[in-house]
Amino acid sequence: MNAQEFDNSLESLNGDRPPESQPADKPEEACGVFGIYAPEAEVAKLTYFGLYALQHRGQESAGIATFDGDKIYLHKDMGLVSQVFKESILHEMPGTLAVGHTRYSTTGSSRRANAQPVVVDTRLGKLALAHNGNLVNTLELRQLLEQRGCNLIATTDSEMIAVAIAQEVDSGKEWLEAAISAFQLCSGAYSLAIGTPAGLIGARDPNGVRPLVIGTITEDTVRYVLASETCALDIIGAEYLRDVEPGELVWITEEGLASFHWVPQPQRKLCVFEMIYFARPDSIMHDETLYTYRVRLGQQLAKESLVEADLVMGVPDSGVPAAIGFSQISGIAYGEGLIKNRYVGRTFIQPTQHMRESGIRMKLNPLKDVLAGKRVVIVDDSIVRGTTSRKIVKALRDAGAKEVHMRISSPPVTHPCFYGIDTDNQDQLIASTKSVEEIAAQIGVDSLAYLSWNGMLEATGEDTNSFCSACFTGDYPIPIPENIKRSKLVLEKV
Repeated sequence: MNAQEFDNSLESLNGDRPPESQPADKPEEACGVFGIYAPEAEVAKLTYFGLYALQHRGQESAGIATFDGDKIYLHKDMGLVSQVFKESILHEMPGTLAVGHTRYSTTGSSRRANAQPVVVDTRLGKLALAHNGNLVNTLELRQLLEQRGCNLIATTDSEMIAVAIAQEVDSGKEWLEAAISAFQLCSGAYSLAIGTPAGLIGARDPNGVRPLVIGTITEDTVRYVLASETCALDIIGAEYLRDVEPGELVWITEEGLASFHWVPQPQRKLCVFEMIYFARPDSIMHDETLYTYRVRLGQQLAKESLVEADLVMGVPDSGVPAAIGFSQISGIAYGEGLIKNRYVGRTFIQPTQHMRESGIRMKLNPLKDVLAGKRVVIVDDSIVRGTTSRKIVKALRDAGAKEVHMRISSPPVTHPCFYGIDTDNQDQLIASTKSVEEIAAQIGVDSLAYLSWNGMLEATGEDTNSFCSACFTGDYPIPIPENIKRSKLVLEKV
């Protein structure tokens, strides 16, 4: 591969979204996966509702594949779950098991060819794969598969995993042996729901960076569900059973659920940002809702960075639990100062110049009578580039706030993610190039404070070594190849 070919490959593997879908001023969502084995149930409809609950994890495309014996029915397209599917479509997708996906692109461009589930042919029938995460050895894996004569159509690492499994099947292996052999070629983060004519596979990488849970629906027989979060179980009336463990493969068939641990010593490194921001607050991790954890983050934040003020408020919606916790410890009254328009989606109509100058009011509108003359503490979960924070602060001041103090319920984001969260390059992360005081001046607040790294991890109540916090520290638990690092990391200045 010459230099130009390398550059082109790197560009496609790191995504080439159109300008209208460039990253917002937040880490963008991971993807959502869902799988169900439920003979005699409407698996397509149950998958639809599961994806509906996981819509926050990806809004670019959605897809469902169902298996009815050796037959597979697939429908996927760009758009939200409710836009992609209609009752008539789901009615024409019979089966005993299904796999579904909502996508936000982190590897591969935003186009229909990259929508999931990925479906490939094998010696044993078709395979449908839904993937949440990001591989870090995509260039090497692509080269290996092409050398073996594989034809890759899309530009996603998800397709590479599916093709790698198919190739192992075609070499004579059965489903489970083939899947495990393929996983051993992959480096990075992957939580997978894989449909086959013989059964449903769920698997996580050896570090368990992205979540994957198992649920059950008990009626006449036990039916099993796989999902990125427990909120997808709740919506269809399934009961949470347990997590798929790091380095575990579960095999679900008419005989029940079988478990295989294919990594000798897995090292759990769940993305801590799943707990801070990505997952829904009603989802359960470590035997409690994430709402409860986020309230504790706010409580710890108040202990670390108290300030005199009249009102504590959260940035809707993700900053609200931490703001409540901050209020509980500080004794400062909690209230709403910003109202969110929950019906604003992506629009391709450009706002007028006056609307652009007015900042963020299409999505957030301040309550002037609540804010006028008040010293306000506004709590958010993170700051990435600072552009939205600056607009929020200006809106609060324009509404009459006397002082604006910002508190962030996570440490400064200083490094990009390579494991399935779409963050900016390092030089676009405001905390990587500016001090806290400089950030405060740029966004226009009277004071700014972040939660400490120790405070964030200790609030989990779990082993603090069992989380990936690389976006705050630069300590990546899965080694990143130099060619991939160079695509996002700033070269150190001499």
